[in-house]
Amino acid sequence: MQARFRLAAFGAMIAVALGWGLSMPLSKIAVSTGYGHFGLIFWQSLIGAALLAAIALGRRKPPSVGPAQWRTWIVLALTGSVIPSAAFYSAIAHLPAGVMSIVISLVPMMAFPLAMALGLEGFAMRRFLGLLVGLGGTLLLILPGASLPGAGAGALGWIAIAMIAPCCYAIEGNYVARFGTAGMDPFQVMLGASLTGAAMVLPLALATGQFISPLRVFGAADWALVGYSLISIMAYSGYVWLVGAAGAVFAVQVSYLVTAFGILASMIFLGERYAAVTWLAFVLVISGIFLVQPRRQSRLAEEPPIDESVSRAS
Repeated sequence: MQARFRLAAFGAMIAVALGWGLSMPLSKIAVSTGYGHFGLIFWQSLIGAALLAAIALGRRKPPSVGPAQWRTWIVLALTGSVIPSAAFYSAIAHLPAGVMSIVISLVPMMAFPLAMALGLEGFAMRRFLGLLVGLGGTLLLILPGASLPGAGAGALGWIAIAMIAPCCYAIEGNYVARFGTAGMDPFQVMLGASLTGAAMVLPLALATGQFISPLRVFGAADWALVGYSLISIMAYSGYVWLVGAAGAVFAVQVSYLVTAFGILASMIFLGERYAAVTWLAFVLVISGIFLVQPRRQSRLAEEPPIDESVSRAS
C-alpha cells in the first residue's frame, strides 16, 4: 500500500505541476486581446466556483458558514486570487510567459522570511543563502539580453509587479499554516474563497469597464480563459490535497516541475525562446528553491490528513 500511495503522490505532483505549467501560456493568450485584469479575475473565480460547487453537490459536503469561515475566505480571496491575479495578468501582458514561470516559482523563497517573522520557522544559514541565490537569479531577468521587452527601468518595473503574485501566495500559505482553515477541507475553502473573490471584483470590473460579456462569439482568448480557470482551480485543489496527504516537505517539490513545465509549454505553444542569461536565472532560482526548502526527510503521509490538521489548527 505504501508503494502504491507513493506512486499516486508522485502522479498527483506531476499532474498539478503540468496543470500550472500549462496555465502560463493560456494566461498569456487570455490577455492577448486586451482584456482587463478585473474582468479576467471575475470569470476565473466564477468558473472555478461553478466547478467546485458541482463537486460539493456530488460530495454532499457544503461548507459551514460562520465568522471564522468568512474571515478565512476573505483573506484567501485577497491573497490567493484578487491581488496576485491582478499583478499576474498585468505583468504577463508585458513579459514572456516562461519568465513569469520563473517569477511565480519564488513562492518558497518569499514564504521563508515570512515564516520566520511569524515564528513558524527558525533561521538557517543554508536557507538564507538560498534567498540570496534566488534573488540573484531574479535580478538577472532585468538585465539587457534576458529576452524581456525593453530593458533597465521598464523591465524592472514589470518584474516588480510580477513579484507581487508570489509574495501574496507566500502570505496565503503562512496564514493557513498559522491560523488553519476554520475546519474546512480544501474544496470547501476554495469554493468559498472563489465566490468571495468573484463578489469582490465584479463591482471593480463594472466600474472600470473591464467586465467581459459572455454573450459573444468565443475566440482564442475566451477559450484560453475558460481552460485556464478550470485547470488552475483543479491544480490548486490537487496541491492542497497533496500537502495534506503527503506532507508539505514533499509537496513543495512541485515548484521545480511547475517552472520547468511552464517554460516548456511556453516554448511549444507560444514559440518563446530565451537568451542564455534567462536560462542562468532559471538555474539560480531553482537552486535557491532547493536551498530554501526544508531538508527534513519524512515518509509520505506521516502528517495527519488535512481535515484533522486544519481542525486542530483552527
